[in-house]
Amino acid sequence: MDLTVNAMWFSIALVFIIAAVSKIAIERIMLDPVYKPRPPVVNSVSLIRLVLTKGLRAMICDQHRKLGSVFSVSFFGLHKVTFLVGPEVSGHFYQGLESEISHGNTLEFLVPIFGKEVGFGVDITTRTEQMRFYNEALKPSRLRSNVDPMLKEVEVSTNLQSEYRHDYIPSIILTPLSGLLLQDYLAKWGQHGVVDLKHEFEQLIMLIASRCLLGTEVRENMFGEVHTLFRELYNGMGLTSVLFPYALTLANRRRDKARVNLSEIFTKIFRSRKRAKQVESDVLQNLIDAKYKNGRSTTEAEVVALIIMLLFGGNHTSSLTSTWTGACLLRHQRSLTAVVEEQKQIIRKYGERIDYNILLEMDTLHNCIKDALRMHPVEPMGIRKVHKNFIVKTKEGTEYEIPRGHTIVSPVLYNHNLPYIYKDPYVYDPDRFSPGREEDRVGGKFSYTAFGGGRHTCVGEAYAYMQIKVIWSYLLRNFELKLVSPFPETDWSKLVPEPKREVMVSYKRVAA
Repeated sequence: MDLTVNAMWFSIALVFIIAAVSKIAIERIMLDPVYKPRPPVVNSVSLIRLVLTKGLRAMICDQHRKLGSVFSVSFFGLHKVTFLVGPEVSGHFYQGLESEISHGNTLEFLVPIFGKEVGFGVDITTRTEQMRFYNEALKPSRLRSNVDPMLKEVEVSTNLQSEYRHDYIPSIILTPLSGLLLQDYLAKWGQHGVVDLKHEFEQLIMLIASRCLLGTEVRENMFGEVHTLFRELYNGMGLTSVLFPYALTLANRRRDKARVNLSEIFTKIFRSRKRAKQVESDVLQNLIDAKYKNGRSTTEAEVVALIIMLLFGGNHTSSLTSTWTGACLLRHQRSLTAVVEEQKQIIRKYGERIDYNILLEMDTLHNCIKDALRMHPVEPMGIRKVHKNFIVKTKEGTEYEIPRGHTIVSPVLYNHNLPYIYKDPYVYDPDRFSPGREEDRVGGKFSYTAFGGGRHTCVGEAYAYMQIKVIWSYLLRNFELKLVSPFPETDWSKLVPEPKREVMVSYKRVAA
């Protein structure tokens, strides 16, 4: 009897509690004009199979179709990750203040690579000033002087005699290079042959960086060593290292050893220049001479970390973009014909000369690179942590409140393929960016975010386009090229997705 009575009173109490809570919620909705609903939520368990069988892009597509452009994935009720699909809901992601939205600890795995003196190892004020150093070092007025050194590297790389062999081991990885023009470069293209673009561009981009960013000390005396050490850093970007950056794994130990050795190399250069009062015209010198707003000069540890972060962030992504551009061009004859014709027109206008202003006129080549990046972004997803609630509005007019504590994701790999912005999004079509179409402006300034956007725009965008244009303008002028391996699939197991296996291209030097 007592149990029955207790159960009855418990039921009555529960009904009153539910009614009270519901009344409060309804009043808040009715009386608070600012109140907005939270995004629809899906449980992560239900998505695991889809992600494993069809991939992340398919999962986003499925949820976008079912739930709309804003939805949250709940991980066992402990944490929510909210996806923002499309430019209409991406404004705050790219423009929000650091106090409202930031990377949080999502990029902590980069601290052992770059160092605790820069990037995500320092506070936002210091990091912002360090980004200013990069902006100063890579501004257009300074970039102009880098075109000739870049072109020289490409010319030297492709003028040495030797054909590709499948058992060929590049000597550049094993021995340091020396001499004014370093007559032992691995490419050794000759008149005709077959090369792996992915491998060639990795080497060539690093050579360009050595000449333009690091200076003569590295370029002429220790390129092989520096290149090998950076490969060890890249290899330290596996899933285990990202999730457990301080674990005592073999990959992490190799990464840390490479970081120490690179630090020793750049520290010696820093001290040598200071001691001899030597001044060079490279980015390394710009960082050595940089000063914070309070007048403090950069320390040697900061300069070392800044140059490592710059090279790490730019070289690998530029070499992959160069490779994807080549694969896309050589697979699509119409685009290849158009970009070759553009080079012929520029030669008729300026002769064989290439300078910064001439590169800016290569609109067709620029669009070819841009569409390759649209289809194969080096950063497939942007991630931020929410520190203060904010509201997003979909293109249909629905508003959602994104709460503090959520992780938000801008899925670049999916946003770049939205059919209401890009016509035939899975087709390589560089003309989509030409005057009269300009599809990247259809949804506003965040329709195309291969280089980020807003407060998070990549400082190296102009430099990246410049060096890729230098490489491809030279190749298109001097060689007939043909893709001889299948168009590469994407290796999604890497933090920066890259072509699987080799990208083999046959070449024949064009008669002058």
